[in-house]
Amino acid sequence: MSDTYLDDVDQAEPELAPDVADFDAFFAEQDTARPRAELVLYSRRYTLPDSLPLMFTLQMERLQSSEDPDDVRAILRTLVGVDALDHWAEQGMTDRQLGVVLIWAAANVRTPGSVSMARASELHDQQSTAKAQGKAQAAPAPQNREQRRAKQGTKRKQPGGSGRRS
Repeated sequence: MSDTYLDDVDQAEPELAPDVADFDAFFAEQDTARPRAELVLYSRRYTLPDSLPLMFTLQMERLQSSEDPDDVRAILRTLVGVDALDHWAEQGMTDRQLGVVLIWAAANVRTPGSVSMARASELHDQQSTAKAQGKAQAAPAPQNREQRRAKQGTKRKQPGGSGRRS
């Protein structure tokens, strides 16, 4: 096969046999005019997509622990547009407020009206508390010298000296 032939095939409208699964047609039929959630933040109106874009889900999995603003921009772009994060940051948005908006948006994309702003705030605070407790349990508390010695017992001195090099 030549490259020209492949290019022609890629550009042509496919004529499908009756037994071919046409997902383009199927998804077009499924796309009903259901209401979309909207939010107003810092005097701008944002209309959320009618379902979570695949790119949002993939980026959330890959970048969930990232604090790089470019990563956060990439995630938000699929939900609220290109410059939303910069606009919000310029207006003084806090990390807590961003977390609340993201929880609200993710829930209301799926089912508009399913999570109130107050409930999103509660969920954010619960997640933050659980995360902080997890970090506290994972990192042992620092011990002072006396506590370390009590825990380890007293060390035996080497016979014949103080252990210092001369």
